[in-house]
Amino acid sequence: MLRFTRKRVALLIIGLIFLGVVLFTLAFGLFYISPAAKDGADQIVIIPEGLSLNAVGAELKKRRIISNKGFFLYWADIMGFSRKIKAGEYRLSARMTPAQIFEILTKGMIVTHPVTIPEGFNRMQIATVMEEKNFVEKEAFLRLTDDPSPLKAFQISAPTLEGYLYPDTYHFGRGISPKKVIETMIARFWQVAGPLAERASEVGLTMEEVIILASIVEKETGQGEERPLIAAVFLNRLKKGMRLESDPTVIYGLEDFDGNLKRKDLTAPSPYNTYVIRGLPPGPIASPGSEAIKAVLYPAQSKYLYFVSKNDGFHQFSETLAEHNRAVSKYQKKGRRRR
Repeated sequence: MLRFTRKRVALLIIGLIFLGVVLFTLAFGLFYISPAAKDGADQIVIIPEGLSLNAVGAELKKRRIISNKGFFLYWADIMGFSRKIKAGEYRLSARMTPAQIFEILTKGMIVTHPVTIPEGFNRMQIATVMEEKNFVEKEAFLRLTDDPSPLKAFQISAPTLEGYLYPDTYHFGRGISPKKVIETMIARFWQVAGPLAERASEVGLTMEEVIILASIVEKETGQGEERPLIAAVFLNRLKKGMRLESDPTVIYGLEDFDGNLKRKDLTAPSPYNTYVIRGLPPGPIASPGSEAIKAVLYPAQSKYLYFVSKNDGFHQFSETLAEHNRAVSKYQKKGRRRR
């Protein structure tokens, strides 16, 4: 009788355990395919890099996007989702099932925002734009552009990443890392500049020299048709051993430039002061666009050695110093000599 009672108790316990497993499985499965609510507004959720799965679950539960944090974590664990959730900005809603939420998070279906980097921006200006758009912190971005690791990884021989952060319109999500932003911009640079490497070799320039010259051309004129002429002037001066004497290079080498380039600045010692040094500065001074790069590789056929602003966005080009001085007198009566 006692043995029979023990058997019944054992069967009862087994039955209860089985029933518990069945109910848990049903509840777990129902959780996975059921939204937390039938209605609910879309919410923007930003998942920074390095955020733990537990913190992700807590945030979603706090916002009532999911109904059960424990089930969420358990499902992520058994499916291996814990290491697949990608950082970024997401648009989620309580109307979504956990299955849909996991798909969005693991596939990185982030919300993106456009950001345009104009041609001729330097890395300080780029960092400022990125911070204003709430993508990255300015200082963190600038630190990475000085880091030699990306330079080596992308086969760039330059002091910094200045000039290699390609100017274009990008689409980034909030929470993206500065490293990812930089890698995206450099990859875009090589996508544009890579096919031109053979031409650089043909004209006897390294790609680094091309980008330095292109950055100067980019800063000297905003007129597309003038770029090949500006490039020709600098290339002609280099061939003759003349200094480039480019104002934008001087400005780049100045600290706390106030917008007024003074005569004393032209004699200030700086590796970027092309009124003082001969040849090219040590690196680019801004990010050139494709047209400026092509202008260096396919310059105008001319003997021009000088140019001066006509104060209308265009320049007057000259072959001799006498011609140049007359142009300066005509267009820059109150200004100083250019070139």
